[in-house]
Amino acid sequence: MSFDSVFFILILGAMVAGFVQGLSGFAFGMVSMSFWAWVLEPQLVIAMTVFGGLTGQLLAVTTVRRALNLPLLLPFLIGGLIGIPIGVAILPYLNVSLLKTILGCLLIVWCPIMLLKDRLPPFKLRSRLADSIVGGLGGIMGGLGGFAGALPTLWCMLSSFDKNTQRAVIQNFNLSILAATMVSYIATGVVTRSMLPMFAVVAVAMLIPTLIGARLYKGIDELTFRRIVLGLLTFSGVALLVSVWI
Repeated sequence: MSFDSVFFILILGAMVAGFVQGLSGFAFGMVSMSFWAWVLEPQLVIAMTVFGGLTGQLLAVTTVRRALNLPLLLPFLIGGLIGIPIGVAILPYLNVSLLKTILGCLLIVWCPIMLLKDRLPPFKLRSRLADSIVGGLGGIMGGLGGFAGALPTLWCMLSSFDKNTQRAVIQNFNLSILAATMVSYIATGVVTRSMLPMFAVVAVAMLIPTLIGARLYKGIDELTFRRIVLGLLTFSGVALLVSVWI
């Protein structure tokens, strides 16, 4: 593939993922990987998904402010910070195709089910311990490549958090976990100096789409919010699976 084609896919992935990040408060890694995994080296993709997700969260802090509910957030955060070093330790031994297959299957099964959430029986298993376990799994997924928000978001939806409560938990959780993951990547050499120009391209490409997504978030209702996010993530799951098979 030519350099121009790779550069186009890099920018397109950053723009689409930035928009979804701004709209949903998470999912930069899953959406961007569905583009970048086709043309870029796995280590570069993983580093850029964490960088892009963190950049999106920093933008969201200034555009979509949500009240910090520390008692609700803390169990997720404690579990997540414990999970990060586990994910980072697994990273050098990671089979990228296996990760894409698992993540793709998760998205195409989970997202349609969540579209039918209102028809499912009430979910009553939530507790602080369960929140910590889900946060820990999110931390592991964050350490593996910036996918920290997927499982906690599923958990928040199952727990029937309203749109703003979910956004507050996921936005603050992701910001903390992705920042800690990026520090870990720098400390362990996952991020190298040669990646910095690519980081700059991603930051510029995602800036406006992220702000547009954040602005749209403020004007949509609960049902539309859920349908848009889950529809986009279902597409991302299909794209990940296709990238493994081709």
